[in-house]
Amino acid sequence: MIQITISKRWRQTIRATLFTITGLASLVPVSATYAAYPERPIRLIVPFAPGGGTDMISRLIAEGMSKDLHQTIIVENKPGAGTTIGSDEVARAKPDGYTLLMATFAHVVNPYLHPKLPYDTDKAFAAISMIGHSPNVLVVKPDSPIKSVKALIEAAKQKPGTLTYASQGVGTSAHLAGEMLESLAKVNMSHVPYRGAGPALNDLLGGHVDMMFGTAAAVGPSLEAGTLRALGVTSAERSPKLPDIPTIAESGVPDYVLDAWYGLYAPAGTPADVIEKLNAAAHKAANDETFRAKVQGEGLVISTGTPKDLDDYIKGEQARWKKVISASNITLD
Repeated sequence: MIQITISKRWRQTIRATLFTITGLASLVPVSATYAAYPERPIRLIVPFAPGGGTDMISRLIAEGMSKDLHQTIIVENKPGAGTTIGSDEVARAKPDGYTLLMATFAHVVNPYLHPKLPYDTDKAFAAISMIGHSPNVLVVKPDSPIKSVKALIEAAKQKPGTLTYASQGVGTSAHLAGEMLESLAKVNMSHVPYRGAGPALNDLLGGHVDMMFGTAAAVGPSLEAGTLRALGVTSAERSPKLPDIPTIAESGVPDYVLDAWYGLYAPAGTPADVIEKLNAAAHKAANDETFRAKVQGEGLVISTGTPKDLDDYIKGEQARWKKVISASNITLD
């Protein structure tokens, strides 16, 4: 039997080399995993029923991002409880970039409307990118006797609690648009919430409710078709899509301002490089000419940016709406 004697110095050199190789090998799977993202289809949770403006924008942005990421993004509608059902599913999902949320105005106000949320909004999500802003539009059927916001207020004062307005859900921008109108105009109306803009719109067209606050994206096609008539927009300035429709503020309700918005989120803890990749894909998709043509025609103003830009915007909105909701004593639990 041949024995090979290795000096102490060489034994140390071999150990050091093996240690280095082992250490480098252990890094390969992690780096490869992130570099390969996404390796399978991504879920985009939309906390509303199909058929509304949020659903439409989500499907369009998912289509654009899929092309850039070379992977399918599957839109899943999870309506209910003022968007908290869908949001909670994302909050509890594995933070690996394969479950995303299309958040809206409700994301900001839910903590103040629902003190017992199953998640902490400030800690459960990681911002990816803002997509854009859109006003809500107050609409009625073409044959409605209400011809203006002023006429609406007068009718509401004459018959308190009898006029009904639909929204795409409790705590949504459309719901709070009605609550704000009631508060500032000192009137009493009845809110009828639905599980998305689509069902709300159907009931308005069917004559089951008197009016609706809906995003420009949701009600735009009906306005163009002449099956709805707009009374006012909730933004601070007139909408480029509806330049002839006055703002509610200029219609006799000073200080009335409310914007709907759309922003992408992932579960908190999602790796920074995955967030960066998703942000880049969202920015590219939202600024694509095809996407712009489809959504700007519905009143959406594109406003993409960094995750920090979205975080900063949300902080400002939280401060503003916390005061509004507290002053109006609105609670939904």
